[in-house]
Amino acid sequence: MTEIVSGASEYDVIVLGGGPAGENAAAYAVAGSDRTAAIVERERVGGECSYWACVPSKALLRPGHVLAAARGLPGVEGRGPDVAAVLRRRDEFVHARDGDHDDSSQLDWAAQQGIDVIRGAGRLTGERTIRIGERELRARRAVVLATGTRAAVPDIPGLRDALPWTSRDVTNLHEIPKRVVVIGGGVVACEAATWLSVLGAEVTVLVRGDGLLTGVEAFAGEMVAAALTGRGVTVQFGTSPARVQRPAAANHGEGRIHGGPVTVHAVGPDGESTLLADEIVVAAGRTPNSGDLGLETVGLDAGYVEVDDQLTATGVPGEWLYAVGDINHRAALTHMGKYQGRVCGDVIAARAEGRSLTAPRHRASADHRAVPQVVFTDPEVAAVGLTAAAARAAGHDIRSVGLDIEVAGSALTRDDYRGHAALVIDNTTDTVLGATFVGPDIGEQLHAATIAVAGRVPLDALWHAVPAFPAVSEFWLRLLETDRSSLPSADERNRTDHDH
Repeated sequence: MTEIVSGASEYDVIVLGGGPAGENAAAYAVAGSDRTAAIVERERVGGECSYWACVPSKALLRPGHVLAAARGLPGVEGRGPDVAAVLRRRDEFVHARDGDHDDSSQLDWAAQQGIDVIRGAGRLTGERTIRIGERELRARRAVVLATGTRAAVPDIPGLRDALPWTSRDVTNLHEIPKRVVVIGGGVVACEAATWLSVLGAEVTVLVRGDGLLTGVEAFAGEMVAAALTGRGVTVQFGTSPARVQRPAAANHGEGRIHGGPVTVHAVGPDGESTLLADEIVVAAGRTPNSGDLGLETVGLDAGYVEVDDQLTATGVPGEWLYAVGDINHRAALTHMGKYQGRVCGDVIAARAEGRSLTAPRHRASADHRAVPQVVFTDPEVAAVGLTAAAARAAGHDIRSVGLDIEVAGSALTRDDYRGHAALVIDNTTDTVLGATFVGPDIGEQLHAATIAVAGRVPLDALWHAVPAFPAVSEFWLRLLETDRSSLPSADERNRTDHDH
């Protein structure tokens, strides 16, 4: 572990947390200036996403997607995965070295940006002051909190003593458990169940509610559930673990089976059942890494840090404390944390230089109405903006349009292509408020929808965004045609006007 230390006791900007959000905040705050910045990181620069979340999970999921596509095409042999090769490729992406992760490339990036990296756990001790062990630092202009979240393990009898896998273990698995119980029905649970089943595990998913991926339109979760069931995964809805037993629990290291068999006593619609597994994966939410940040020294409670649209912490006078990424609980997605980091860095720079903050780039407006997300299951789920229910709850007068994706591009992609697309449209402005797509590799279609939502593009203008043929994106045209056919014709509108 290399520590970059300049010996400085003061910086213009100090960022606590070296994940993507913190990196962006530091880089944008000092870009093109003589301002100084330091990133304080207790683990690895690059953060959760680089080593334990987005990157390794996508590396584990992609081989299954490729195999499924091959099996959907006559004349293409779809073999089973080479597990060892899949894990080696994952290790390359997370820079695995001797059972750990090497962040030297991120240290090189920081040095190129003129940003110091300090290893250790930073803690606020008052206004603009940070303590790291025996060392005290002061920020002349800004402190940015970017410490993220960690997996939450519910207080279920015996669960914590069983040393269950969390997201860090299941993305960095080094051996494949034969039988796995996954607790949860969100993104981590669905993605983990997908790659575990592809790699040969017998997977049972326990879902407390009645659907998967409840943050998006219901049809998306239903299609993912059907696909998981189709590949042999058992999904039990309305079911929660009541107690867990693992007499021979032992921590053998990240991603290795933590001891002997696990017995899970679950309660569901049909009463109590008993499941025997070789490993249990907890994917039941996240909790903020803020308990030891010293928030109380600046008048804040432990927990998530509330911010305004300029990412400035509310309730702290002086406009010096900021929070970006998962710690502010606005949008727990890496790309949104990076977006917030860019906005935050620009705000810090503008304030340092006495410039106006009226430009759109100085407000994190996408957090409210244009958050994109891809769930890399098979099929993938891609969504941006508001669901129909959320739009109605927000007071919008809306209409929804949806259809199965059945265009030449999808048929040519694979014989077994199954997909669905839906738009939420504001009747007052005739613009797209939200979009949800489900299908193979559908995440690559999402940015067009994100532009439409963020740019408030009228549907009349979208008619002139012509999809190439034969591409899967032709479903956009079919959505517009379906919407047009559902609206009253000009003659019908004239008759209605005349009647009134």
